[in-house]
Amino acid sequence: MADHQAAGALSPNHGERRGGAMPDMVVLHYTAMESAAAARERLCDPAAEVSAHYLIAADGEVAALVPEERRAWHAGVARWGAVTDVNSHSIGIELANRGDEPFAEAQMRALEGLLAEMLPRWRIVPERVVGHACIAPGRKVDPGPRFDWRRLALQGLAVWLDCCRPGGLADAGTFQRVALAFGYPTPATGAWDPETLAVWQAFAARFRPGEAAGPPTGPGVGHLERLAARWPVQDPVPPA
Repeated sequence: MADHQAAGALSPNHGERRGGAMPDMVVLHYTAMESAAAARERLCDPAAEVSAHYLIAADGEVAALVPEERRAWHAGVARWGAVTDVNSHSIGIELANRGDEPFAEAQMRALEGLLAEMLPRWRIVPERVVGHACIAPGRKVDPGPRFDWRRLALQGLAVWLDCCRPGGLADAGTFQRVALAFGYPTPATGAWDPETLAVWQAFAARFRPGEAAGPPTGPGVGHLERLAARWPVQDPVPPA
């Protein structure tokens, strides 16, 4: 394990990964609390029944709360591609941030260092580094539009496309098809129903933050279509 693992007091809130699963994705969160200390207290409280593998403070301090090989309780009801037990398949990282503020430089550097160690260790590909909003659209919004996904992608720690074709139609059926192909849990109704709009908002908050509060756009649908073509979601390899 990494040095980070040895440094932290462990949360009691964890269990066995189910079905022989091993980590094949990373989920990023923000704490939505006033301080890292308050977040750590909650993540280590047995009564709260929540946890994450790591908590990163604004000053860059990394607290290891659950061993990576164990199942932390951070994702809740969530899905990415064919994975419905996200907790069994993921490593959860909490960033101490209220959700309405920029992420501190020291915190981002610490996250980058942690991911650079972690992804090769578990053979996790950059497209499987996702936000809580990606796996639970409509229920969660973190890490939110203030998080710099492009910065991670430039270091090979996530994915990003800077531009897309102009024009196009905001077609709900096309959006649902390509959202499913990328990994988002999306219905196939052919309509902009509330569940599909929640997926649009999660996608836009990450890749098109200027449109996150608005209605679906043709260029946005085209943007996701290009992402799905380049990084189609891959189901994890079953354990031997």
